Amino acid sequence: MAVSVCRRAHFNAAHRLYNPKWTDEKNQEVFGKCNNYNYHGHNYELEVWVTGEVDEETGYVIDLGYLRDVIKTEVEDRFDHKNLNLDTEEFKNLIPTAENISIVIWNKLRSRLENKFELKVRLYETPRNFVEYGG
Repeated sequence: MAVSVCRRAHFNAAHRLYNPKWTDEKNQEVFGKCNNYNYHGHNYELEVWVTGEVDEETGYVIDLGYLRDVIKTEVEDRFDHKNLNLDTEEFKNLIPTAENISIVIWNKLRSRLENKFELKVRLYETPRNFVEYGG
């Protein structure tokens, strides 16, 4: 029987939604306030869901201490208090929308987890705006 466990985390980051292939006018039309030339920030809330079988020896699906450490290394240490556009390699050529951020996070976490686990991330940009990605 598969069971899902969740670890929550958060990070604060700034970004600007801007497509360099477009004119300033089109960027403003499409992205509005999120196209602010001087960037803007969010207090991102992250949920990481891991689904798998309960190990008979440990009673765990996954050691949540291990998952906590992976999230800290791959997400919090990398993105917290950063300007995603300027301070990270991941978004040098990728628009840092919540959708793209969730995909980047999923890929980073996926590479650190055994294939036997299903993985899903839910990223809250605001309490009312969030995305979910499962690969």
